[in-house]
Amino acid sequence: MSLKTLLKPQIFSTLKAGYTVSNFRDDVFGGLTAAVVALPLALAFGVASGAGPIAGLYGAIATGFFASLFGGTPVQISGPTGPMTVVMGAVIATHANNLPEAFTIVMLGGLLQAGFGVFGLGRYVTYTPVSVVSGFMSGIGVIIMIIQTLPFLGLPTASGGVISTLSQLSSLSASGIDLGAFLLAVLALALIVFWPATLARFLPSPLGVLAIGTVVSVMFLPGIPVIGEVPSGLPSLIPPTLALDNLAQVLQPAFILALLGSIDSLLTSLVADSMTKSQHDSDKELVGQGLGNLAAGLLGGIPGAGATMRTVINVRAGGRTAISGMLHALVLLGLALGLGSIVAFVPHAVLAAILMKVGWDIIDWGYWKRLNRVPRE
Repeated sequence: MSLKTLLKPQIFSTLKAGYTVSNFRDDVFGGLTAAVVALPLALAFGVASGAGPIAGLYGAIATGFFASLFGGTPVQISGPTGPMTVVMGAVIATHANNLPEAFTIVMLGGLLQAGFGVFGLGRYVTYTPVSVVSGFMSGIGVIIMIIQTLPFLGLPTASGGVISTLSQLSSLSASGIDLGAFLLAVLALALIVFWPATLARFLPSPLGVLAIGTVVSVMFLPGIPVIGEVPSGLPSLIPPTLALDNLAQVLQPAFILALLGSIDSLLTSLVADSMTKSQHDSDKELVGQGLGNLAAGLLGGIPGAGATMRTVINVRAGGRTAISGMLHALVLLGLALGLGSIVAFVPHAVLAAILMKVGWDIIDWGYWKRLNRVPRE
């Protein structure tokens, strides 16, 4: 594939294929819902990396917009992910006295990732067995459901992931549950499951439940945990800083970020393909992800990758083209520029209920049902 084709924004292909008002409505629903779910995750990943919540938010904006604009998976939502945050945390810790160099590593990682796409390395994802994709989907679904258990009960999300969550659940007593938040979560989950199909054509269940749950909490449950204040402000451009005497120390973490981000994104692309019955362009996706991480480093944001949970949310809410991912990033940008009060009162319990249903739906139940008929290998 030529460099010109790899760098061609996929939005041109979307519009050329006959983009309608109905398509735009679905993409708006998908982008809005994905943005509300992505917001607390971006802030949390920013804090976990050591760069701060605003770095997580601008990382989500940069990777979300440019990966959708130039990528090869139309429904993919990109942003900070757990694996990328762990590596970035190590980078921040190592370069605490020279943060411009830390973000230069993010930029180099993005360039390497784009290089993977230019040299055609993305094609090898097609050799991934169906059983691996199925296992990846089911594992992600189970992890989402476990992690969301605590906020479903009205408690803070565990910072240590699955193990920490299970540890807290094992020592949890009935008196430690926030009854109001738990009942709201149960109501939200019931609404999602039984959302009328006729209404879903005009308003997807995740977005409708977000609105209903927020109104109910404001009117009757003012004390339950909510998203709260959203950090705001314009980012400052960070010029790349690179000294030749420590080039090896910079390239090593950059290569790790590029490799990890590529694997994470392409596996999510396979999940998106299985949900939309489509075929992504792996090399173009790597170029888009690389450009997104390059932009994230320039804006002082943490790196990201294709996010399975947010991508599934987008698809479930109606998103079908790259415009949904770009809108998701623009909504986050609006929140960062002072519109954060719009989502400040969204309860964590309602988000947990939505994600519980997402986790259940991600599990590849069809494959598990025919497991006894697949080759043992």
